[in-house]
Amino acid sequence: MGIKYRELRRRYELEGPRKAVAHLAEALRERHLRADDFSLRDLAEALIPDGREWVRTLDPRSSDGVPLLEAGDGIDVTAFLNISGQVIYSKIMEAYTQEAFVVSKLVETIPTRLDGEKIPGITRVADQIDEVAPGMPFPSLGFGEDYIETPSTTKRGFIVPVTKEAIFFDRTYLVLSRAAEVGEILGLNKEKRLVDLAIGTTNNYRWRGTAYNTYQSSTPWINVKTANELVDWTDVDGSEQLFADILDPNTGEPVLVNANTVLVMPAYRHAAQRIFSATELRYTASGAPTMTIAANPLSTYQIAESRLAYRRIVASGIAAAEAKKWWFLGDFRKAFAYMENWPITVTQSPQNSEADFNSDIVVRFKASERGAAAVINPRYVVKSTG
Repeated sequence: MGIKYRELRRRYELEGPRKAVAHLAEALRERHLRADDFSLRDLAEALIPDGREWVRTLDPRSSDGVPLLEAGDGIDVTAFLNISGQVIYSKIMEAYTQEAFVVSKLVETIPTRLDGEKIPGITRVADQIDEVAPGMPFPSLGFGEDYIETPSTTKRGFIVPVTKEAIFFDRTYLVLSRAAEVGEILGLNKEKRLVDLAIGTTNNYRWRGTAYNTYQSSTPWINVKTANELVDWTDVDGSEQLFADILDPNTGEPVLVNANTVLVMPAYRHAAQRIFSATELRYTASGAPTMTIAANPLSTYQIAESRLAYRRIVASGIAAAEAKKWWFLGDFRKAFAYMENWPITVTQSPQNSEADFNSDIVVRFKASERGAAAVINPRYVVKSTG
């Protein structure tokens, strides 16, 4: 749709920068407007006082006919920078949060101000005291040393420059393409770190000062089931049964896990849909004369498919024929987390910077995020292989 630049300028003047930019952000977020609908040149001409003259000054030849407008002449480009910054930010976020980044949407994001931290826990007493006699004091809950250590966070980011040429020749598409590339690279990097945790290629679970692999085939817990290709409901049942034998190390009670998500490779997405979305289950025991028909109890599972997970498994050295049979079941929000110092943030360079004079870069937008993918409790997920 066409952008009404005069209306945009009027709202900016009437509502003020904060409210006008907030309305624009909401329109972009709700897809009422698209970043690709905007023109940097038209924005400059509409939002900068004497904008047409200012755009013409970007051409060095303009000094012959039009007096050059210098920074000292009081040119206010704030509105242009605020609005164009929001447009570029929306393009970065659109690429950063795209649907292909499956695992990023399955895990918990935990804000933190620390560069890696020790998360304390409470070693609960076993359920042995369940009754308090009349007039007797209540027992105190026992506390003990229980903690996990999360890895150090890392910062990643890129700069999107807006040059004089981009405005003068209206190369908005080129600027937005760079913005989308920045968002995609940052989002892909985050997704790969989380995928590597989910599939067990990266192991950073550190409990009570000792490092453990996420997936264990023996003590202290078993959450790997081999020869368990996803064919029908019995394979799901086989994975679920492992949870019954995983115990809380502090109480000796079963881990209270509510498995709600299954992550499969692309080759098994239709098999997963057939198994988990079926309206009923039919079962005939060996040698039994009758068939049992029941409602499908697996329909509550969320099905997630990741092409990136498959490629990362293959890259770890697993043969493609075997990698496509891997699948994971559990509660990913309790098993994994992204420890986030700050979410993806876009900041703007000051006006009349050195880059403007040296490289004809009118403004630069820096996108960055800082965090770390962490295993919180591997007992909440089971890996199955073919």
